[in-house]
Amino acid sequence: MKVLQVGAEIYPLIKTGGLADVLGALPQALCNQGADLRLLLPGLPGIIDAVLHAKRVCQIGPVFGAASVTLLRAQMPYTHVPAYVIDAPFLYRRGGGPYQDRHGGEWADNLQRFGLLGWVAAQLAQGQLDPDWHAEVVHAHDWHAAMSCAYLHAHPADEAASVFTVHNLAFQGLFPHDDWALLGLSSRYMSPAALEFHGQLSFMKAGLKFADRVTTVSPTYAREIATQEFGMGLEGVIRGRGADVSGILNGIDARVWDPAADTALPQRYSAGQLQGKAVCKAALQKRFGLASEAGTPLLGVVSRLTSQKGLDLVLSVLPEIIRMGGQLVVQGTGEASLEAAFRMAADAHPGRVGVLLGYDEIGAHRLIAGADMILVPSRFEPCGLTQMYGLRYGTVPIVRRVGGLADTVRDAGHGEPSTASGNGFVFDTAQPPALQDAISRAFEHYLRHDAWIELMQVGMGESLSWDGPAQQYMALYEHVASDRREHRRKDLD
Repeated sequence: MKVLQVGAEIYPLIKTGGLADVLGALPQALCNQGADLRLLLPGLPGIIDAVLHAKRVCQIGPVFGAASVTLLRAQMPYTHVPAYVIDAPFLYRRGGGPYQDRHGGEWADNLQRFGLLGWVAAQLAQGQLDPDWHAEVVHAHDWHAAMSCAYLHAHPADEAASVFTVHNLAFQGLFPHDDWALLGLSSRYMSPAALEFHGQLSFMKAGLKFADRVTTVSPTYAREIATQEFGMGLEGVIRGRGADVSGILNGIDARVWDPAADTALPQRYSAGQLQGKAVCKAALQKRFGLASEAGTPLLGVVSRLTSQKGLDLVLSVLPEIIRMGGQLVVQGTGEASLEAAFRMAADAHPGRVGVLLGYDEIGAHRLIAGADMILVPSRFEPCGLTQMYGLRYGTVPIVRRVGGLADTVRDAGHGEPSTASGNGFVFDTAQPPALQDAISRAFEHYLRHDAWIELMQVGMGESLSWDGPAQQYMALYEHVASDRREHRRKDLD
């Protein structure tokens, strides 16, 4: 099965969120399942400067406002997965982030930057750019790659089918409707039945409308986005796809997230040898200036600081956390108001609250290893990886019952035998009292040492790798490729 995976970021080269973790691990897992897989990535500085053995495949252009576009074939560092990289200096070689400038503003030419990504994917799939390889299935990830589905639909290949994965429906790739001519598609694609969305162009809608199959990163999220509460205005489009929409739960990279082998930790540990976790906790308390108290429940947050992630709820219950004798450490960046509020909380509660504003991958490993509990109180959460990292590291998750959080965390209740199979603590409503109750139950459980150790070990024993999801994706690829071949055969008949 020849599969082209298309995305805008990939761990560890470029990362703004969980999408990069998926692109960093899923391709390798698919290769292990026997896929003939290639990646397609934009030539951002962090990518083009890191890939190995880059060779020119062809010269393209001028297209999408770039005078010079070169398609390179290379290998990814660390995994050696084959990759194509679009070298378009005018569009990609710049400072700032992949989607925003240094001041947090969206790049004004994002339509061209990610339109090019989708167009190259479609051309490559059809064998137009590399005569030695074409794709049977194009798997486009999130809005940045979604236009590949529209371009394939506009110029269908003999065999190339498409799968589009929604990683977060809240980010839709919206652009001025008057810019549609820059995409090089006929005007029929600018109608409400295609890319038009409330007077704008929606790249996300391109994937939802024109992919052969649509997936999300968890089964629960696949059901949620068909509702008004979670559909972000696209629920009608999603319901219209019916059974073509399904969810495949993300995995985690067990090579990167393994407390028994993690070189970022002050001391490694495992489910059978947990002593090192206490060392990690002491180091975390010291790093964040907290009181060195081995028996104090320590809550951790590693997150974008946004209302979507429910971080305002954490601030609301913080006085109760302090009253119950707990500590809190927070690492992340996001909304200015939340950053300021957490900074003020740290100043108001020295020794009890520690905050690090910024992105720090090594620090995230150390925080998750050192905390006793990891908080993920999201208002919506397509999959969530932090709770899975917590499970892997024996750091008990406290989560809201939404999306992938509902699919990965089972409530431990108050420790009754009926909930002995639980691996964390779950609450339902996005309200401070509900979160406070879950934290109170976790603290009660924490005081029962043997029960807490058992809860940690249940989580550490979960099967969270990419092996199972990769098998599900391979089955989906075989299905859509078979359907495409059958449709082609009927067309020829």
